[in-house]
Amino acid sequence: MSDFANAAFGAGHDHIFLGAGHESNERKTWAVIALCSAMMLLEIIGGSLFGSLALVADGLHMSTHAGAMLIAALAYTYARKHATDPRFVFGTGKLGDLAGFTSAIVLAMIALLIGYEAIVRFFSPVPIHFGEAIPIAVLGLLVNIASVWLLSGGHHEHGHGHSHGHGHRHGHDDHGHEEEAQRIIASSGVFSLSIFEDGVPPVFRLTPESANSKLPPPALSVMTIRPDGSQQSFTFADRGAYLESKEEIPEPHAFKVIVRLPEGEHAVEFEEHTHDHDDAAHRDHNMRAAYIHVMADAAVSVLAIIGLLLARQFGWLWMDPLAGVVGALVIANWSFGLMRDTGGILLDMNTDQRMADNLRQVIEGNGDKVLDLHVWRLGPGHMGAVVSLLTRKPQHSPAFYHAALKRFKGLSHLTVEVNPMHTAV
Repeated sequence: MSDFANAAFGAGHDHIFLGAGHESNERKTWAVIALCSAMMLLEIIGGSLFGSLALVADGLHMSTHAGAMLIAALAYTYARKHATDPRFVFGTGKLGDLAGFTSAIVLAMIALLIGYEAIVRFFSPVPIHFGEAIPIAVLGLLVNIASVWLLSGGHHEHGHGHSHGHGHRHGHDDHGHEEEAQRIIASSGVFSLSIFEDGVPPVFRLTPESANSKLPPPALSVMTIRPDGSQQSFTFADRGAYLESKEEIPEPHAFKVIVRLPEGEHAVEFEEHTHDHDDAAHRDHNMRAAYIHVMADAAVSVLAIIGLLLARQFGWLWMDPLAGVVGALVIANWSFGLMRDTGGILLDMNTDQRMADNLRQVIEGNGDKVLDLHVWRLGPGHMGAVVSLLTRKPQHSPAFYHAALKRFKGLSHLTVEVNPMHTAV
């Protein structure tokens, strides 16, 4: 007979698995829609008054841009308003991925239309009114730059970057692949103890945080104590600007570290976080889709400007459709990447294999056996897991494993089934 229980870490049993910047991203998306709608009306009305067909056409194009943004905005609003709706068994965190997948399809269609129009113009060139076309392309680029700024809020949040850390840095600058540094304040100075794994097995690094902090001798004592009581000592080598452990650190990186300096003993804690080199577990694909839409439009505007200028200067009318073909290929590539990533999430593909491996390691490191393990994404920054295990320790209830796995900060919902060994067939 098995014991069965579940618990939600971080989000509670309300099953709210929205991204950390959900409301902020929602406001940004609506702001971009307002900007695009205003520009659309300005171009259509202006084009109609002054008889410019090109201006009216660009205004209609801007309406498709606003429509694409509307998909993202409505997804944010709906997900927020229905976040506590019990009909959504695991919340509405995936609605952004669904919107992203939809946007990817729209982008693919736009790429096909641009490519088709460009190929047609190769064989049947049309007259180009450079005096109107170039200013409109520049105006479109400026609108897209403004849209990019609005969506990013002054910095990039669209999820194309790479995160290699286990969590947040504490009181020091980002050192690339130095993970979750813990500060040690001693009489000889302030030091940063971090886990470093830039293409190498993970090791400890002890780095002074200020110029007047004097590095301790390499013979300092550092020992890790894991939740199951196991201990490991580390020896260090002097690398000049920092000390580095000679031994690598086994996964998972969740333990207490005792650092014995000449002037005393210091204890710090490391906790396991989601660790995906593409930051797939935290990426907001709805915002990414909106960002790709404006970036794609900006790329087309830049290519159009280049093509039009060369065509006007040298008479190379083929440059305009060539720019269209290049733009179509760029958009198609972005569309495929977005469709692949969001489609995988919608099909419950595990986007953080390392977390699954670490969960298994924690359980089996305690002498138990994992019978079944499923890890999937519930929303940006939220992972869910279902684990069935076999144990020889009948005193270990599901609550024991909930406590043991609670250290994984990205694990927002956990279901555990415990099967005592004597009941196994």
